[in-house]
Amino acid sequence: MTQTGIPFLFMRGGTSRGPFLKRDQLPEDLDRLASVLVAMVGSGHPINIDGIGGGTAVTTKVAMLSPSEDEWADVDYFFAQVSVEDCLVDFKPTCGNILVGVGPAAIEMGLVPAYGDAAEVRIRAVNTGARVLAKVCMKDGSVLYDGDAEIDGVPGTAAPVELQFMDTVGGATGAMFPTGSRTDRVDGIDVTCMDVAMPMVIARAEAFGLSGHESAADLDENREFFERMEAIRLEAARRMGMGDASKSVAPKFGLLASAVAGGSAATRYFMPWSTHPSLAVTGSQCMAACLLCPGTVGEGLLKALPSAPARLALEHPMGQLKVVIDYSREGDQFELNWAGLVRTARKLAAGNVFVPTEVWRGFDRDS
Repeated sequence: MTQTGIPFLFMRGGTSRGPFLKRDQLPEDLDRLASVLVAMVGSGHPINIDGIGGGTAVTTKVAMLSPSEDEWADVDYFFAQVSVEDCLVDFKPTCGNILVGVGPAAIEMGLVPAYGDAAEVRIRAVNTGARVLAKVCMKDGSVLYDGDAEIDGVPGTAAPVELQFMDTVGGATGAMFPTGSRTDRVDGIDVTCMDVAMPMVIARAEAFGLSGHESAADLDENREFFERMEAIRLEAARRMGMGDASKSVAPKFGLLASAVAGGSAATRYFMPWSTHPSLAVTGSQCMAACLLCPGTVGEGLLKALPSAPARLALEHPMGQLKVVIDYSREGDQFELNWAGLVRTARKLAAGNVFVPTEVWRGFDRDS
């Protein structure tokens, strides 16, 4: 069977991985694009046997890059979350872990020129409008992947990729607190509906009778919790002005608890129909802001309120994720200036990924 080949890089970004493609080498129409991505990933099978997905939500992500028309940015990053089994594609959210690979991928693809020992890549996240400055290590004009930076959830070490996030507040809903309140009560549970880097619904683990230190596997087996969480998430999404979220991964859901492993607080993050094996980069910023802001469900969990910029270590099932938040707080007033963190990325493969011509015949043939 003749197939359509599409050039791609296969990269790990943070604790996620997936194909990185040029946007102009894919269908413009989003319905056709979704069909192509479903075929590419192999959605519809629990282990994505007929595609390059990995059978989990952190390995069925896609990044599409293009030169940016934004005066500030170098490259546009358009993200797609492909479901593992449901043949669905969600273009609403962004992904901070995959974002870690955008700077290196943009240089590898020739979208951004790079010189010296470190390259600065200015990225516009198309899905949310957020702006991110990525600092990428270089050597002899090429991206450097070897290094001594470690992140929990990924074996070994690699070169660091430093990210500084700007314009993260209200990217999806237009407000830090889209319901107009810092705490809402939904189905008997106090939650904070917050939009910082990623729109989220955040609760205390104890409100569900949980410790917040359960393993990802234990939480995934607790279907009673998931059913109640999903009902709360859907109602919260409606109150946040996000409409029917039953087929959307946004808003995400998170739990907070007291730290037990030397961190600032314990977190559990949901994708939302399974537990994240570690913690999303975007989610870490939202949950960190929740811990720092007065009047939220996170207030009081920190042993002491850190001075700005605050360096928080968020515990997750595989270790800790360290995030820096520059903020100001006076009385009930709270303002978030920027967020930053250091992650790693690695190029895994390069070449063509193929989809059946019945899905897409490409630009060179009758489509």
